[in-house]
This record gives sequence, structure tokens and C-alpha cells, in this order.
Amino acid sequence: MRHRLLVPGAAALSLMLAIPASAADFTPGAPGAGDSYYPESGNGGYRVSHYDLRLKYQPATDLLEGTATLLARTTQDLSRFNLDFGLKVSEIRINGKKATFATSGKHELEVTPATPLEKGKDVSVVVRYAGKPSELKIDGFTAWARTPDGGVVAQEPESAVWWFPSNDHPTDKATYDISVAVPDGTQALSNGVLTSKSSKLGWTRFNWRSDKPQATYLTTLAIGKFDITTDTTADGLPVINAVSPDLGANLGAARASIERTTEVTEWLQSVFGPYPFNSVGGYVPNVPAGYALETQTRPFYGKKAFDKGANVSVVVHELAHQWYGDSVSLKDWKDIWLNEGFAAYSQWLWSEKEGEGTAQQLADYTYAQHPADDPFWTVKPGDPGPDKQFDSAVYDRGALALQALRNKLGDEVFFDLLKSWPTEHRYGNAAVGDFVKFAEKKSGKPLAEFFDTWLYQPTRPAAAAGARAFVARGPVAQPKSWKQIQATHEVHAGH
Repeated sequence: MRHRLLVPGAAALSLMLAIPASAADFTPGAPGAGDSYYPESGNGGYRVSHYDLRLKYQPATDLLEGTATLLARTTQDLSRFNLDFGLKVSEIRINGKKATFATSGKHELEVTPATPLEKGKDVSVVVRYAGKPSELKIDGFTAWARTPDGGVVAQEPESAVWWFPSNDHPTDKATYDISVAVPDGTQALSNGVLTSKSSKLGWTRFNWRSDKPQATYLTTLAIGKFDITTDTTADGLPVINAVSPDLGANLGAARASIERTTEVTEWLQSVFGPYPFNSVGGYVPNVPAGYALETQTRPFYGKKAFDKGANVSVVVHELAHQWYGDSVSLKDWKDIWLNEGFAAYSQWLWSEKEGEGTAQQLADYTYAQHPADDPFWTVKPGDPGPDKQFDSAVYDRGALALQALRNKLGDEVFFDLLKSWPTEHRYGNAAVGDFVKFAEKKSGKPLAEFFDTWLYQPTRPAAAAGARAFVARGPVAQPKSWKQIQATHEVHAGH
């Protein structure tokens, strides 16, 4: 029921507006963003627009010292608010004034300003901190990996809490300036473009800028010794690739793979539309990781991704995420299909382009590999659950759904959909349901039942559900690209 307050004149109105809200009106911001899989991730009560991180890192001791400045805007009257962070904090200032703080939960930093913060106000938050990220364990795990000459942070769904305070959920994206001082002879890599570099008293400072909205888990930092190559795409986009020289037998395969980044990016633009960020590239540090991650503008590749030789398919996958997952990010971690289904399908399209098996042949083969009683079909790509979030079915069944959609809509409508979705939703967030409605609008067809069959039913869809029968029986020839694509999915299972 709406109550309307009648005010007898402008003078009385101005008097009312001058009265501040009472202390009772100010409440703490929520300790989570409301995610269905990770309720402790993110926070309520504010939105961050920019992170300015000024860091110093000593590889010999793993000591990270930092001053983080967050520019935020309150979304409610706040008595206090939380940041997600795990290292030791020495001081916090809000709008220049010292604030008090305490820790709670697994990685909650509770911040109480000197005076409560009114809704709709711009706020600056400065946090000074120091610690050894590799020694910070949350649920027995650290996202920070030591290397022989430095450290690397690249993990999904959480990595920021190990190195900078944040509102750690993909729904609160921001721009970044990341400045890192490291001993001379060591390099610091991050997202975006290198705006400047300077040396003083044995330390070199690298200043990186990522000027488009970026999720916290897509923010990366790599410190060590790298062989760096630079290039530009046909339309002038900077390409920055880096490979650790001490990868051993995998060095050649790693370089041969990520040096295809320019070519792959240009091809992906023809499929998904204009590239959304200020640079592109990739890096392969000397960490024994088998996974890769679509860190924005500069994907991370674990060296084990190249155990079996060059793997351009994994480069295609991570770069496809720049459109699907990075530029258009999920609203909730249950919407992971919007990231992984499309990145996996991009590998099928690359295979088709390279003459190593069409997307339809890959769909036929995938479908034939999994009989009706295979647990593969019990995983629901549209909401797989946190324990199955990176299950192979999210990738393979997720890509199958897209091939079935292509068959149903025809190539012209389907490829227009692939391009228009990341263009019209650029820098935003979306749920699976948003894509379903978008596809219905673009195609003029009712698709809710189709998507329910392919993304939410824990059973094998009938072959005819793909509008063209997937081959369900008898021998199906294995496409040439199959093994490498599967190896990529095994890589992702390590998130």
C-alpha cells in the first residue's frame, strides 16, 4: 500500500530535506551478493566503479604490500559494509577519515566508517595491507601460486581475496589501474595495457590499465621473468603475449599456441563481433597447473595445457570468453553455461574452419559417446550445481545445445544471434533466462521448451530435439579435432 505525504509548501519541504536520517535508518550492508552457489561472495550496500591498486612484491619472500583505493557508490544508508579480503590490514580510510574494521567468516572484512554513509553517495575507500598470499589458506586452498621467480594469481570463481580487497562477485564490475613494483630484472603482468614503466633504487614499477568493466575473478597478476612479444591485430588492437622461459619441454608448444592469438582474435571478431577491450594476449607462467582461465584481455594458461604439444583450441576457448563471460558476465554462478557452453562451441566452429571436423560432426560424435543411461545427461548445463559447475557436460552438452539451436534456427539467424548478444549486452551481466528471451525475440520462435530440454532436463534429449537428428546409433567417425577439444575440457576441470 502506498502512503503519500502531503507537504504544505516549498519551505516545509526544504526543511524536511535538511533533516538527516536517524541512526536507526542506517544498517549494515549484506555480507554476500546473494549468489545461489557462493552465498559469501560479494557484498551488499555499495557498488565499486574503479580499483586503484598500488603494490610492491618481493619474489624472494612472497611479501606483498599494497594500498588499494576503491571508488564506490552506496546503494543504501550504510552503518558499515564488508569487503572480501584475507591478508592483514593495517589501516582503512573512508573519504579520508580513519575507519574501524574487524574480520569475520572465511574472508569478510567488516568496515565501520567514522560516520554512517548515506545512500547514493560517492565514497573512496583506502585500504593498506601486507602479507604473504601463498600462506593465506581458505578452505585449505590458496589461489596464489609461487613460481621459481615470482608469483601468479588466476583462479575461478575466487582469486581477488588473496591480493586485493574487493566486492568479489561478477555482478559488480569495475575499471582497474594496477601499479606493481618488483625488483629490477623481474616483470609484472596484469590486465589491459602497460601505460608506463620506471625504475628507481633497484625496483621497477609497471603500471597497467584496464579501462572497461572487469569482474574481480578476471583480474590477474603475474610476477616473474617472461619472454614478452607484442603485436597488433589488423585493426590496431595491442597484442601482448608472455611466456616463462623455463617451461622445459613445453616451451615450444606454449609459444606456438599463444602466438596464434592475433589470428584467433581476428577470426573471433568475424563470429562474435567487435572485440570489447583495449588489448588482447595471453601468458604461460611456470606453474604446474593444468587449467587455463579467461582473465580479461590476458588469459592465463597453465603449462600442462601444452603437455601433448601445441593447443590452439584452448586459445580459441579462452579468447571466446572475452565476449562470452568477460564482456557479458553471468548474474549468478549458476549461469555458467553462458560462459562455457559458448566458449566450447567456439572450438567446434574453429574445428569447422580448420577442416578438422564440422560442428555437426562433433555434435554427432558427442551425442553418440553418451548413451541414455550415462550420468553425463544428469548434469544440467543451465544450473549444474556448484559441485558440477565445471563438469565436462557443461562444456559438451552445453555446446550440443548450441548446435541443436543452430539446426533449429538456421545459420543466418543463429550466427546473427551469436554476434548480437555480446554486442547488445556489452559490459553487462545476464542470466540464462535472459538469453532464452533474447533468442526468442531475435528468431521470432518460442524456444523455452527447447532450452528446457537441452539445458535443464536430467535426461538425454531425443535426437530429433536438435531439429536435425544427431546420430544416435552405430559407429560415428571421430572428428580430427575431438581429442584436443576434450583435452581442453580436462584442462578446465581443474578450475
